[in-house]
Amino acid sequence: MSRSGYTEDFDSDSWQLAMWRGQVMSAIRGRRGQAFLRELIKALDAMPERKLIRHELIADPPAFIPPSIANAAPPAVCAIGSLGLQRGVDMKSLDPEDYDSIADAFGVAHQLVQEIEFENDENSWNKETPEARWRRMRDWASRMINKDAK
Repeated sequence: MSRSGYTEDFDSDSWQLAMWRGQVMSAIRGRRGQAFLRELIKALDAMPERKLIRHELIADPPAFIPPSIANAAPPAVCAIGSLGLQRGVDMKSLDPEDYDSIADAFGVAHQLVQEIEFENDENSWNKETPEARWRRMRDWASRMINKDAK
């Protein structure tokens, strides 16, 4: 199973997939989801280095890099991690595979967290660069915003 919680079971049960997609879209279209996505876009735009990682909320610097140098560089994060840093959330205390606790920490539905984790980690080509992942996630979040809502 992936960090997003998606499984191959959806392939054999189209009704289960349809219900899940409805829950995801409801989480995205809802007031909390829309506010989260708007804030996510701002966090992505504010990143000093427009790069995103996969499979983790925030990455520890490699052990061979001296702490004085490692602490000077911006931390590597996924899309949700970028917003967590901006909000001051202790990202290291969250399990990247526990979407329920991440959803609680951010005040959104777990379906939205799972969808963002899927988009960030899996809905791309394996050879995607961190910069291309940032662009794709920024574009995805922008497409999910209801332009008619205030």
